Amino acid sequence: MPTALPGVARKAAFTLTVSAVFLTAACTGRSGSGATDDPSQDTTITFWHAWSAPNEVKAVESLVAGFENAHPNIHVKVVGTMTDDKINQALRAGGDRAPDVISSFTTNNVGKFCSSGALVDLNPFFEKSGIDPEKTFPKPMNEYTQFDGNRCTVPLLGDAYGLYYNKTAFRKAGISRPPRTWSEFTADAKKLTIRQGDGYRQLGFMPNYHGWESTTEHYLAQFSPTYFDKNGKSNLAADPAFEKGFTLQKKLVDELGGFRRLEKFRATLGDEWGPKHPFHTGQVAMQLDGEWRLGMAEQAKPGFEIGVAPLPVPDDQADQYGKGYITGTIAGIAATSRKQNAAWEFVKYITTDTDAVVGFANDIHNVPSTLTALKSPKLTYDPRFKTFLDIAAHPHSTTTPASVNGGVYLVTIQQFGYDYESGKATDLKAGLKKTAAQIDTDIAQAR
Repeated sequence: MPTALPGVARKAAFTLTVSAVFLTAACTGRSGSGATDDPSQDTTITFWHAWSAPNEVKAVESLVAGFENAHPNIHVKVVGTMTDDKINQALRAGGDRAPDVISSFTTNNVGKFCSSGALVDLNPFFEKSGIDPEKTFPKPMNEYTQFDGNRCTVPLLGDAYGLYYNKTAFRKAGISRPPRTWSEFTADAKKLTIRQGDGYRQLGFMPNYHGWESTTEHYLAQFSPTYFDKNGKSNLAADPAFEKGFTLQKKLVDELGGFRRLEKFRATLGDEWGPKHPFHTGQVAMQLDGEWRLGMAEQAKPGFEIGVAPLPVPDDQADQYGKGYITGTIAGIAATSRKQNAAWEFVKYITTDTDAVVGFANDIHNVPSTLTALKSPKLTYDPRFKTFLDIAAHPHSTTTPASVNGGVYLVTIQQFGYDYESGKATDLKAGLKKTAAQIDTDIAQAR
């Protein structure tokens, strides 16, 4: 399991802020242009990625070496630690120094990548290669890599979100198994909460939206919402799933001590990426998090047994237990590249070759991004990690859809979440309606 924070996971800290400014509406190239090169000739392509930790860099090098061994005529120049801002600038500028292939942690920007023409539509390449994306990738991954029929990106490993729980604390509280529904979860969180003064000796769960990975989209995924209607308008006020999701989170906040008490306690806790994370220390008994947390938690040597399970589902969706929120790294081919056919050979290898995907997943400790790789006997992992493989393959797992202005709509929803949980906004229905109107306005302005 992981000994360092995976690059895919690190995106959580900056995805929303970057997505608000990433890529302008200016067209950077026509999708599909430039695909006239002969990939059988000796050539060199450039691959930009954002991974930076030593084990990650080594994993990328191994992935590239596997490709070059299979395609000895195509050489790959690898440039790491590339931020989305640097990638954006290079895609706009083009030229000999620009990348042919890029990877990004920011799935929220797929709508901008596709609508701006910064990356080519990969549909013709898939068709030419006889690969059906819908039969190759898990449904959520297949969805978040395209926008308005333009498949300008492809999944390159993924993240799945589940529930970590303190088995030792569960036994002490008389809880025999992880909760499967939100009503069970609420009851367990209250049983596991031990107050101390104006704080807590142990908190069952930190429900506040600033509580690390407990964002609105991660909560809402368990309710399977439809973010936009068939006309592209925000569905926030129309789909009951949103109201149910916000109501559930607010109930947790209120029943576990109230917003102010929880925020005061949260301010005393360790940071998300360090060894003093409150789940590692036992200060919080349950944690919503991604697959990378298991390795980090074990590395911190906690004084308790760690359990892993899917997140709960609404009581009226109990038959869908096992689903979760899916996201991940994406890869694409620059519209300015003059070596798009050679670039496609590389993209095809790193994203659809089963052994390549499995090897990369084993090395970097993220979820494989093809249906075949998810079932591969060559996968090596802690038995508890299988929970995330199952979440990724679950037919009811969801993601957040691409938008022309990236993740701006998610920032808007999250901001309303902050207002509602804190009591600044008290009328949920009115707030959802107002937030939906703001989302529609922002999208209209971005077109």
